Amino acid sequence: MSDPTLHNASQNPDDFAVQVADSIDSFIVAVTEVARGDEPDSAVPFLLLEISQLLLTGGRLGAHEDIVPDERYEPDVGPEPDVDELRERFATLLDPVDVYNELFDPYVPRSAPVACRISDDLADIITDLRHGLAHYRAGRVSEALWWWQFSYLSNWGPTASAALRALQSLVAHVRLDQPLDELDGLDTDTGADGGGDLEEEAGKVMAAEIAGPLGLHQA
Repeated sequence: MSDPTLHNASQNPDDFAVQVADSIDSFIVAVTEVARGDEPDSAVPFLLLEISQLLLTGGRLGAHEDIVPDERYEPDVGPEPDVDELRERFATLLDPVDVYNELFDPYVPRSAPVACRISDDLADIITDLRHGLAHYRAGRVSEALWWWQFSYLSNWGPTASAALRALQSLVAHVRLDQPLDELDGLDTDTGADGGGDLEEEAGKVMAAEIAGPLGLHQA
């Protein structure tokens, strides 16, 4: 569902900027709807689809030649909308499979994995996307495209890719009947070596909330 005020009828729907803006707006609307928690059983597979589609748009931005904004300095877009409520909603919705391990840069030798949260990732992605959308809605199309391209390469692209990998792994664990057995109390506050044992709880969550929407029968 796209914002009807996003672009006017005179714009060509085949235009690159229109397609990018429409995709980003649709992602924000859809993910915000998931965060409401009305259908918690479908959250993981739905997020898997939405982030996959967003990364297709990101790939188009990454493959595009460098976009140069019309203005030398970025115009002020005003205060950034608060995403704390959305972050907290996803943290509750995805608990205890919210935390996962990720390599910050796979091309840095001997990189150590760091603990991340899908809820943080989603909030960060939406913050970046909304920033560009504010420029787009103000008629600064080149500025919006520049920001989306720059932040795709520097932040929301890697963040979305990492979150997608975590979500894909969750789905794979369920489909391949492989319980999560190495969480070991993983937490972003304590790092990958934190104590505790979440595997039993996580396994129950996956069975109850993820297997059903994927069409799998529980034993």
